[in-house]
Amino acid sequence: MKSIQALRSAIDELKGTYKTLINELKGYNERLTASNRDKIWWERAREIIKQTGLDTQKQLQFHISNLTTMAMEAVFADPYTVTVEFVPRRNKTECDIYFERRGSVRDPMDQGGLGAADVGGFALRIAAWCIQKEKTRPIMVLDEPFSHLKGIIENRNAIQMMKEISDRLGIQIISVSDERASLEEIGKGADRIFEIKIENDVSNLSTKS
Repeated sequence: MKSIQALRSAIDELKGTYKTLINELKGYNERLTASNRDKIWWERAREIIKQTGLDTQKQLQFHISNLTTMAMEAVFADPYTVTVEFVPRRNKTECDIYFERRGSVRDPMDQGGLGAADVGGFALRIAAWCIQKEKTRPIMVLDEPFSHLKGIIENRNAIQMMKEISDRLGIQIISVSDERASLEEIGKGADRIFEIKIENDVSNLSTKS
C-alpha cells in the first residue's frame, strides 16, 4: 500500500510540475508572439524612416541642385549644371557635388580659376541657410566671395545675382569686394557702398551710396 501511495504522490507531483511547465510554456509563447509582433512593427517603422530619409534626400538634392544651377546660369554664358548625390560612407551619409556641362562631369575644385566653384559655393551657403529648421538671423557676411571669378561681365552678373537672391529671400548680404567690377556696377546691386582707401598708412572710410 505504501508503494502505491508513494507512486500516486509522485504522479501527482509530476502532474503539478507538468501544469507548471505548461503555464510557463504558454507564457513564453505569448511573449514570443508579442516579440514577433513588435519586431514586425519595428521593421515597418524602420522602413518608414528609411523611406522618409530617402524622400528628404531627394528634396534636398532638388533644392540644392536647382538653386546652385540657377546661380550658375545667372553668372555664366556657358554654365555648369550642379549635381548633388547623397552617398553612404563609413556608416554615415555624405554629400557629393559635381559640375556637369555637355555630358562631362567634373569635380568643382578641378575647374580652372575656380570661378565656378566660387559661384557654386555662394549658392550652397544660401541653400544651407534656407533648409535650416531653425534659421539664424537673415544676415550673411562674406569676404570676397568671388575672388577667383574672372571677367567684367561675369562679376557684374554675380553682383546682380546676389541682389536678386537678397531681395527674394530677404537676406541682408554684407560683402567685401576688391572691385573686380566698377563702383557703378556695384552700386546697381548694393543698397550702400563703403569705400576704404589707404593713404599714408591710414585707412579712410567714405560712403558712396
